Amino acid sequence: MYRRILIAVENSTADRTILDHVEELARLTGASLLLVHVADGWAARHFDNLNLRESEEMKVDRAYLAELQQELTGKGFAVETRLAAGDPADEIIRVAGDEKVDMIAMSTHGHRFLSDLIHGATADKVRHLVKVPVLLLRAKD
Repeated sequence: MYRRILIAVENSTADRTILDHVEELARLTGASLLLVHVADGWAARHFDNLNLRESEEMKVDRAYLAELQQELTGKGFAVETRLAAGDPADEIIRVAGDEKVDMIAMSTHGHRFLSDLIHGATADKVRHLVKVPVLLLRAKD
């Protein structure tokens, strides 16, 4: 059913919700995991076109991905990581296509009205523009 699951992580406490759920799903299906974090600060958004060095944000995010990879590998999962830079929705969509994943898993924050227009834009754009299933779980408080 699922051979390769992309898990979008934010480097926040919301990640635990989606990771815990996908661990069980991957165990049942034997899927490998692709952890993706999109750095979206100013330096990250202009990293390639201005030929910048990695910002402190990007270094912290890369270390976070390595920590998660080690944790999940220790539990027996095949795990790869990608640190992307730019607009989160665009980068998740790009990586999903490049890596030919079977599913995208993300956490949401359950915002309402105006806040959802700002914070819900990534999940909304991803779910409308990809051709694979998207699992969205509301982050635990």
